[in-house]
Amino acid sequence: MRLSRPGSRKSFLLAASLNSIALAALSTPAMAQDTPATAAAAEDDEVIIVTGSRIGRPELSMPNPVQVITTEAVEQSGKTNLTEFLIDTPALLGSQSNLDVAGSNLSNAQNVGVNLLDLRNLGTQRTLVLVDGRRHVAGYPGIAAVDVNTIPSDLVQSIDILTGGASAVYGADGVTGVVNFILKDDFDGLRLRGQANIAQRGDAGSRFIAVTWGKNFADGRGNVTAAYEFQETDRFSQRDRLNYGLTGPSYAFARNRADGAPGSATDNPNVPDRILYTDLRWADSSPGGAVDLDGDFTPDRTGEGGIYDLGTYVPGSAFTVGGSSTPRESYYGDFLPYSRRHIANLMGKFEFSPALEIYAQGKYVRSTAYTFAQPTYDFYTELFPDNAYLRQRYGAAASANGAIFSRDHFDFGIRRYEMQRELFRTVVGARGDLGSGLKYDLSYVFGQSTQEATNRNDRIADRYYAALDAVVNPANGQVTCRINLPGQTTVNGSSFGNGVVFNGAPVTFAPGQCVPLNILGEGSPSQAALDFVTVDHTDWARIKQHVVSAVLTGDTESFFKLPGGGVGFALGAEYRFESSHYIPSDVSLRGVLMDNAPARVDRGSFDVKEVFAEINLPLLKDMPFAESLSVGAAYRLSDYSTIGQTNTWNVNGSWAPVRDLMFRGTYSEAVRAPNITELFAGGSGTYEFIIDPCGPDRLAEGTQYRAANCTAALTAAGLTPAQRAAFNPANDFTSPQNSSLLGFQGGNPTLQEETARTWTAGAVVRPRFIPGLSITADWYDIKIQQAINYSTAQSVVDLCVDQPNLNNIYCQVIRRSSTNGYISFFTIIPENVASYETAGLDVSLTYRFEPFANAGTFTVRAQGNYLDKLQFVPSSGADAENELDSALYPSPKYSATFDLTWEKGPLTLNYGVNWWAKTRRVTREQEAANPDYVASQYIWYKEKWEHEAYISYNVDDKFDIYAGVNNLFDTKPDVAAVAYPISAVGRSFFVGFKAKVF
Repeated sequence: MRLSRPGSRKSFLLAASLNSIALAALSTPAMAQDTPATAAAAEDDEVIIVTGSRIGRPELSMPNPVQVITTEAVEQSGKTNLTEFLIDTPALLGSQSNLDVAGSNLSNAQNVGVNLLDLRNLGTQRTLVLVDGRRHVAGYPGIAAVDVNTIPSDLVQSIDILTGGASAVYGADGVTGVVNFILKDDFDGLRLRGQANIAQRGDAGSRFIAVTWGKNFADGRGNVTAAYEFQETDRFSQRDRLNYGLTGPSYAFARNRADGAPGSATDNPNVPDRILYTDLRWADSSPGGAVDLDGDFTPDRTGEGGIYDLGTYVPGSAFTVGGSSTPRESYYGDFLPYSRRHIANLMGKFEFSPALEIYAQGKYVRSTAYTFAQPTYDFYTELFPDNAYLRQRYGAAASANGAIFSRDHFDFGIRRYEMQRELFRTVVGARGDLGSGLKYDLSYVFGQSTQEATNRNDRIADRYYAALDAVVNPANGQVTCRINLPGQTTVNGSSFGNGVVFNGAPVTFAPGQCVPLNILGEGSPSQAALDFVTVDHTDWARIKQHVVSAVLTGDTESFFKLPGGGVGFALGAEYRFESSHYIPSDVSLRGVLMDNAPARVDRGSFDVKEVFAEINLPLLKDMPFAESLSVGAAYRLSDYSTIGQTNTWNVNGSWAPVRDLMFRGTYSEAVRAPNITELFAGGSGTYEFIIDPCGPDRLAEGTQYRAANCTAALTAAGLTPAQRAAFNPANDFTSPQNSSLLGFQGGNPTLQEETARTWTAGAVVRPRFIPGLSITADWYDIKIQQAINYSTAQSVVDLCVDQPNLNNIYCQVIRRSSTNGYISFFTIIPENVASYETAGLDVSLTYRFEPFANAGTFTVRAQGNYLDKLQFVPSSGADAENELDSALYPSPKYSATFDLTWEKGPLTLNYGVNWWAKTRRVTREQEAANPDYVASQYIWYKEKWEHEAYISYNVDDKFDIYAGVNNLFDTKPDVAAVAYPISAVGRSFFVGFKAKVF
């Protein structure tokens, strides 16, 4: 069986292969005093622009809870990958990091090396990523999410993270919030930076170098900045951590042989249903071949010719303990992919007059990434009695009935996925001050990303089965393919008797070209045979984005004032065009691949015309109990070529009764329009393994509706009571649980927008009697209705029977066989059927102080999150699925970070601690239905604790050296978890330098 061989994130995470997620040690809220200059600006009521509003106003009056991360914080973390740094912040724990796009976690080659941000665990497609407040071309065909790896980390000045619906200000896709990368645009001089990272165990290394040059001219009215950045990260394989305590792929939980099946009469509630094993192996399959000569579907000989050791079977699972089968630990491929990227930026601006400044930006990114995943494999494939290699290995007598073999093809070349990307982005614009408080900004953004994704070592079905059907040529006694013999038109022995027929059917080779393939014994296939049956093939994609925007901002200070000052406003219009074009490889289009479903060309585009307005009313200022009081609102009208008109809006307010305390809040309605893939994806086949929720070993692990719905579903399929009683897909190798099933996936042009209602409410405390201290606390609540849900095949099947009844959209897109009741077909298309809800509290504290003269400056930063709710309703009328405390996302109930920085003269020291509370290994539904699912100490994953240290020394005004340690105490992942709740890298070190040449 192959229960978790599909490369979905969910299946792999449930097998305990989760990402190392850390909490932010160095991010700080917008209201925290990041630097003395920031504090002074706030005290002086300097008018600034903060993410979440286009209206300049004093920082202290901002109603939006915005976390601001400085470039210094990124450098002190030792992480040159921005996503690996940002995923440490509580709001971004669910982001797509390198672990999610490597090895068997990889969904397809287009994903290799792509890092996407996910605010509040509500989906990468709902997080709007901006650069300098402007949109950025997407990082993956058909979507709007930005690949953060295309943003130059050394050129980033700060990163703003805004929770809440930002659609009224920035447009669609920001229903959960905005992450805005603000770049340095006024650099003067030449700066070099280099850094190297390495794990204590000598692997997981990376190298980084950045060069930034800038020049101010014309008395500071003009600037040109050029920057180049290179980063290379080593591939990190799961095999590098095979002996890593009780963690890693060597250990896993599986059915307890001493206990009956869950829910059965022999199930002992005092004995755990699953226990911890090591040396788990994929049952009845091995790298050299598990060969069954007597036809009972149990291997008795190895491919090398020896006696096959079956090991000890773990009931109700795909595994044995010990024996000749393939070790689970060597199967899944990489933890992290190899990646290399070059980023070049050129920026310039020139102020002709206060009323006209011209600016431009250009960026070119070239990146490469690859990862090794699981090997291809055969499962119960037939060899005919006259197979030449079969007879050579076992003799004619033993091979008289032919054979059935299962094999993991490590010697074919492990499946490798590669990605080459080129990205261009240009920004041109003009801005200026028109006087009387009016300012304008006109800009045009063009972005294009071209991608070539290569799949290596995929098998061509007709060639493979033809080569496998090897016989002795009676004319010369040489081994050849049967199809090469005169008069032969049919290949014998293909899986379950499906022959490859040559009389009129299209094939990928001509008669006589076939090279025989020997699969009996590891290393037996010849290179010539492998070259014949495997292919490297490349898909191509291009994404384009055009954005034209015009914004007019100002205030009425010169001609009209409220008691708190002039009314601030912003008016604007925007036009955006997005297109995506994906062309699969020729072999994918022809549907001739054995390990991949047929694919189709995907092409789609849309445009949107928008007008928007924003206003801020400063009602009171400098009055008793009203140091400041303001209210504001924003509205956006959008007209999409796909879904028509949408309306978004927000209202907000802030009140500071005294200088030391401010209350703030927002309420908004935001929308997300369906993306190109969701609307226009061309229908294509997809192969999936599906664990049947109606199997007797799974009935107790769903909702209270599952058992009754399964009985109804099997009855509706035509099974008799006797057949229903015998229904057990886990023990049948022909079921979709053990042999992948072909289904259909595609887009849905009838989709409409999803809508989010978001509110935030909080307070900022900056007591004058404790200079340098700031405390913030903000509650957030996000509810998304008519959410677009693009479920996996496994989710569709589970959701069908876990609803109150079978009359739901998920049951409509699956079919069961009338012969055996197994899932026989499935369709996956997105629908506006789901809803999401999350709520929680963000708190932060920043305290900068000097305890006494000559003691240096200390900065204490603490940030925490209380997650009150995270739930998902898959379809209208269904019960909510509580994802609080889930390790899958991950979504700990409590998370916090603390760090202490000491600066004295040229020396800087930093010590940080990242923590989150325990998360569930066993879901609430599983525990409720099956309290003895595992031993009580394994219901939860352990808490996350990670300690970090950093030291920097300023040798002189032009040269700094720094070094640090991540995971200072070499904390390991939890038992039977390969990378959770902390990375499998272990203790690692980094060292670097910064040099200002002039």
